[in-house]
Amino acid sequence: MKTIGMLGGMSWESSLEYYRLINTMVKEQLGGLHNAKSVMHTVDFAEIERCQREGNWEQATSLLVEAAQSVERGGADFLIICTNTMHKMADEVQAAIGIPLLHIADATAERIKGQGLKKVGLLATIYTMEHDFYKGRLQEHGLDVLIPSPEPRHEVNRIIYEELCQGQILESSRHFYRQVIEDLTRQGAEGIILGCTEIGLLIKQEDSSVPLFDTARLHAEKAVGAALE
Repeated sequence: MKTIGMLGGMSWESSLEYYRLINTMVKEQLGGLHNAKSVMHTVDFAEIERCQREGNWEQATSLLVEAAQSVERGGADFLIICTNTMHKMADEVQAAIGIPLLHIADATAERIKGQGLKKVGLLATIYTMEHDFYKGRLQEHGLDVLIPSPEPRHEVNRIIYEELCQGQILESSRHFYRQVIEDLTRQGAEGIILGCTEIGLLIKQEDSSVPLFDTARLHAEKAVGAALE
């Protein structure tokens, strides 16, 4: 079994879900007392969020590169960044380490294409929805990506940072997300990407009439497959 390297803490709520998913999947496949071999470095999310808010992506990159190098020194055979937004600097992180980085958008696109879908809606942080690093990666896989209009887009982002990243799961926010999903579906989305690793804590398949793609789960599956191959 290979050792999975994880960059976590963005937020720790979703990192906890990653850890649970990865170890549960390994146990399901190997049985008995098996669990995943892993190394996790958690950052202080307040520092990362400040960099995001101030547009200081250079400092954010430095923080992630340092963390990734510590994971590599800890014995990881490959790396996953346990968040969608910070894949903005995935190329820089990969260039700074000698182990492979498994990209979350690749894992997501593979599952979407495997279901024969072409047009998908994306719910995520404002950075992931508006910047090209994530949508562009999906488009390289041949996918057409829709995002909410500006007003709901900002509310989707607010709920992530002010509620989900702080452990709050509110029914009013679930209702709002359902409405946004319905709107994207009316625009032609054949599926919806939960493109922030916390959204899966709030929204489940029963909240959508089209398939949901929980990026945290798909990324965890990809990591477990790499660890056990």
